[in-house]
Amino acid sequence: MRLADFDYQLPEELIAQVPLAERSASRMLLVDPLNNEFSDRQFTEIIDSIDAGDLLVFNDTRVIPARLFGHKQSGGQIEVMVERVLDDATLLAQIRASKAPRPGAELLLEGAIRCVMRRREGDLFILHQQERPWLELLEQYGHVPLPPYIDRVDADADKERYQTVYASKPGAVAAPTAGLHFDEEILGRLRQKGVESTHVTLHVGAGTFQPVRGEDVDSHIMHAELVDVPQSACDAIDATHARGNRVIAVGTTVMRSLESAAARGKLRPLLGESSLFIKPGYEFKVVDAMLTNFHLPRSTLLILVSAFAGNALVRQAYAHAIEQRYRFFSYGDAMFIANRAQRSHR
Repeated sequence: MRLADFDYQLPEELIAQVPLAERSASRMLLVDPLNNEFSDRQFTEIIDSIDAGDLLVFNDTRVIPARLFGHKQSGGQIEVMVERVLDDATLLAQIRASKAPRPGAELLLEGAIRCVMRRREGDLFILHQQERPWLELLEQYGHVPLPPYIDRVDADADKERYQTVYASKPGAVAAPTAGLHFDEEILGRLRQKGVESTHVTLHVGAGTFQPVRGEDVDSHIMHAELVDVPQSACDAIDATHARGNRVIAVGTTVMRSLESAAARGKLRPLLGESSLFIKPGYEFKVVDAMLTNFHLPRSTLLILVSAFAGNALVRQAYAHAIEQRYRFFSYGDAMFIANRAQRSHR
């Protein structure tokens, strides 16, 4: 597969820079790969697209204020983007600087956090401090890690809006954006209809924004992220399939979590890392439908969606979304893929 097969031209003004006033006010492109069709809806109409007995699977990760600014002991300015908090004293991070700090270099972040760069791990850096737990320091001094395509500094409103209403487990450095459209009213109406729900956790890493390098998609190595698929989620999924209903992944992170947990052929609880790269030709084992946002061209997320719905239909859907002036990326509109491209063989 060539990376060019997952490319498209997006007018810059369609990149959503701020969230809408109301979460559920977004638009939704309804896509049905089995009938090869799509239609324009409002997100509130998702209630009509989900049946009683269907199961929504949410990612309950919580975004941490993962961006820090500061300088090296030499005076050079740096920007730190947390990849993962390893323990109270240690974190793994990306560092942007005119010259990368060497092992043993002291850093002062936000004028308050003194830490030492211990060593490099590939393109990432290990930072260590013993003043207070890193999560506490990040909550006090960190900035909301808005994606690189949002061309502004973070605002107070982002602390709440770049977070799902059901976020509960701190650890992500990017939001599972498909869930940003849900508010308490929509969730309540879905419950009232008889739609079931369960949660998994995938702490989204900064690697989610890394481009696919090289034109050969098959040679790309996926970044690893922490995943927790509990027994309760597995039981809910098995019960849903047993009664003939759909398992609906709210976002690509849920898709990767569930399919990783079924990597050995049968869905089992999973607590560990996943580096699953879902691309066309992948045989889906768990998920029957999915809600997702519109993703960057030439990205692993767009490749995943294309594997699920079919590349030709996704290309048509994205062209339609651009023509109809949908809002793209994290703070943008949604796409609901009502069925996978191939019927289940369960």
